[in-house]
Amino acid sequence: MQLASSLFSTFITLLITIGPVETAIVFAGLTAGVHHAARRRLAAQAILIAGFVLLLFALAGNAVLGLLHISLPAFRVAGGILLFLQALTLTFSSPGLSSISESEKSDALRPGNIAVFPLAFPLIAGPGALSAAVLLMGRAQTIGEAAGVPAMILVCLLLTWLAMFAAERLLRLLGETGADVVSRISGILLAALAVQFVFDGLAEGPFRFA
Repeated sequence: MQLASSLFSTFITLLITIGPVETAIVFAGLTAGVHHAARRRLAAQAILIAGFVLLLFALAGNAVLGLLHISLPAFRVAGGILLFLQALTLTFSSPGLSSISESEKSDALRPGNIAVFPLAFPLIAGPGALSAAVLLMGRAQTIGEAAGVPAMILVCLLLTWLAMFAAERLLRLLGETGADVVSRISGILLAALAVQFVFDGLAEGPFRFA
């Protein structure tokens, strides 16, 4: 029961920070007029690149923190604050930390491989998703929970690829209002998860609750 609850929490956190719907919407705009075969190739490349980085952060992130002499409680507080900022932008329907600005969108429209930028970075493997991968792996207390983090990353990446594959139909189905509702609900859930990460970090750090 505890493992199932942990896996569900991990899945929701990664799903919100990776943002399949948000990614699909931006992907549809960037690849408008591109042949379907080329779009599928770009989507697959972006997923593979982002997946490699996310898995690398999940598996090696805590070791890097140790080399930098950064405690896990400190990173939990910092990561929780970062996720909370992303939650605020989602809730108030402004571009999140994993979105792209207008200048970045202009750069993406120039000749080049958009699978790396901006699709893989910062849309899929953005600061929020990378922080979440490290935080979730650091929270794992059993082998099952530790194995569940990479597994949930792969599941979320699969959902993201499916959303990108069906981006045009998804846009027609949701519309602007539907996408806005999904964004706001995701922001509220992510805010609660972010605050919990901060509480966990404070509880394990030097300023433990009485």
